[in-house]
Amino acid sequence: MLLNYILAIASGILLAVIHPGLNLAVLAPMAITPLLVALAREWRPKHRALLGYVTGIVFWAGVNYWIQGVIAVHGGLGTWGGLVAFVLFCLLKAIHLGVFGLLGGVLMRTRFAVITIPMVWVGIERLPSWFNYTWLTLGNAGIDMAIPMRLAPFTGVYGLSFVFALLSSALAWVVLRRGRRQLAWAALPLGLFVLPGLPPIEKPSAWAVSVQPNIEEREDWTTAEATEVQQRMEQMSIRHALTAGQPHVPLILWPEVPAPVYYFEDPPFRDRLNALARTTQAHIVIGTVAHNESGAPLNSALWISSAGEPAGRYDKMFPVPFGEYIPFPFGGLVKKITNEVGDFEPGKRVVVFNAGDQKVGAFICYESAFPGLVRRFGAAGATVFVNLSNDGYFLRSAARQQHLSLVRMRAAENRRWILRSTNDGITASIDPAGRVTQVFPQYVETAGRLGYRPHSELTFYSNYGDVFAWSCLGTAIAALLGSQLPSRGE
Repeated sequence: MLLNYILAIASGILLAVIHPGLNLAVLAPMAITPLLVALAREWRPKHRALLGYVTGIVFWAGVNYWIQGVIAVHGGLGTWGGLVAFVLFCLLKAIHLGVFGLLGGVLMRTRFAVITIPMVWVGIERLPSWFNYTWLTLGNAGIDMAIPMRLAPFTGVYGLSFVFALLSSALAWVVLRRGRRQLAWAALPLGLFVLPGLPPIEKPSAWAVSVQPNIEEREDWTTAEATEVQQRMEQMSIRHALTAGQPHVPLILWPEVPAPVYYFEDPPFRDRLNALARTTQAHIVIGTVAHNESGAPLNSALWISSAGEPAGRYDKMFPVPFGEYIPFPFGGLVKKITNEVGDFEPGKRVVVFNAGDQKVGAFICYESAFPGLVRRFGAAGATVFVNLSNDGYFLRSAARQQHLSLVRMRAAENRRWILRSTNDGITASIDPAGRVTQVFPQYVETAGRLGYRPHSELTFYSNYGDVFAWSCLGTAIAALLGSQLPSRGE
């Protein structure tokens, strides 16, 4: 039994180290092999569930270790309070892998285990997550693998998860010395070679100015300090938008920022920003706080037209747990990271901004972790995506690179350029293959031009979403039910 738990811990470690931090992505095709071997060795259902649960605890603690610091520093709980909240977070998030252990252990004893195990894995990845928090999936480890990435426009990241889980289950089958016939399923990834390759590197045809203000995370802003920050951002915008000898920029991007940049409550700022749009003849996208009909705060991307008028607003549909709302059962333990009074309310619909022959879809911060949401901007007609974010809350942890990895996958799934505008990094331009083509230095106040090229063609994933993931889940359920039917002779 001890060996089984050592194997479960090993899978948890592997699932963490394949992502930014150590970034040992080459280990992704064997990441869940130790857990599968342990599940095959264990007969008791409750222990199978516990094995998966242990893997989940180790994985979430390893990949999201930085949450403890976020809660401790920005949540105001201190080291020990942050640690308690982080432990509770890991215990809850690990439940999904506990379910995988329970179900995967059943399938490991069937003759179709090699192909059904990855289906269960993908199905559980796609299920709604506890308190709406999701982050890196197994497939995200393949962001720099050109052959597996051919799947992204068809299946989303879940196709890559399927491939890695399939190879892991085949390897487990070899370790367990089971029959060879099942290993034929391991040849399925060869079909990747008949899929279209990644889009070639292309030259930008348009430019956007992105402002990276490098504002410190604090709440005690005076009116004078807020005005100074706003004016610096305005000056950087004008300087880079009206550079002599450079082509006109249709977009100016301001990220989420911790300073009070409130368009609707600050008339002088509103007038200056409208004037900035008219002066530069550019559309401006800014992160700001709006309010709904009941007065609840909304984390919003506001669109100011080149005529100097507010012309659209997208309200963030997935607020950050522990930042913009406190999920049950943490409400009494964790103070909010935001300086707003009360929980942020989620938005209700996807909005695409109209910039003449271009259409802009702007998603906010960690919404990049939700492929099913981001693809809806492409389906709604967006020809370029914008991601406004403030990663300053991540401190100087691997979360910054992890977040960038998520955004890169969204670009590849939808074959869209993504312009990423952040407070203090990582500000970048990402092409339709998920390649980073430009990046600003981190932790400095700066601004500059990010190149992109609008695209209107829709990928299969943009059109149809997670049909692959849901099909995997449905097939896995059927396989589980079939495994419980009496066999011939019984």
